[in-house]
Amino acid sequence: MAKASSKSPAQKSAVQPSAAVPDKRRVLIVDDHPIFRNGIIQLINHEADLEVCGEICSAAQALGAVDQLKPDIVTLDISIQGTNGIELMKSIRAVHPQLPALMISMHDESIYAERALRAGARGYVMKAASSDKVIEAIRRVLSGGLYLSEAIGGRLLDTFLTGRPSEPGTSAVEQLSDRELEIFRAVGEGRGTREIARTLFLSVKTVETHRAHIKEKLHLKTAPELVRAAVEWVNREANL
Repeated sequence: MAKASSKSPAQKSAVQPSAAVPDKRRVLIVDDHPIFRNGIIQLINHEADLEVCGEICSAAQALGAVDQLKPDIVTLDISIQGTNGIELMKSIRAVHPQLPALMISMHDESIYAERALRAGARGYVMKAASSDKVIEAIRRVLSGGLYLSEAIGGRLLDTFLTGRPSEPGTSAVEQLSDRELEIFRAVGEGRGTREIARTLFLSVKTVETHRAHIKEKLHLKTAPELVRAAVEWVNREANL
């Protein structure tokens, strides 16, 4: 992942906001992939009614940038430096409950879209979506609406109307809490318990407790089984 230096574009944008342009809605981008950031900046700045007011690559910078730049909307990825987009979304929501937010991520929407909405996001769009869809999602969220793909929107509506999951055979991974899923992903990425604890600012005992709950929910008996299942899940998601 890209690391922000003292002279990185991400930090410069937070300290030196661009001059306001009348009638343009300001977008703050939080994403630790430089290539994607550059691409979406060009995409947004090409629109007559939108402009990027800042780009941030880490969770540590995000809340300060929101305070300083006062964007009209913030876009976040699931994977960012320092935490994950779901937890960052919760933090932003707690301090700025009225700020619209849109998740733009490569990660499986069937796993993360509903979690993002519960955390406070107003929409979820995959990075693989067309440029038109991304802009449509930004504008819809800015206008006070929700944005989801037709597949996920239909699934959530069915769940709401029937009171039961619309896909009885969905992955057991969906049963994991947000924190458990974060730890499950970290295990699949090859990180050990102590590293996970240090990164997430948790105690080793807390991480071990979460691992035990994950094994129970996924019907896994041993630590090697947990690691194997997590690696397979991470690899499968990467190939979606």
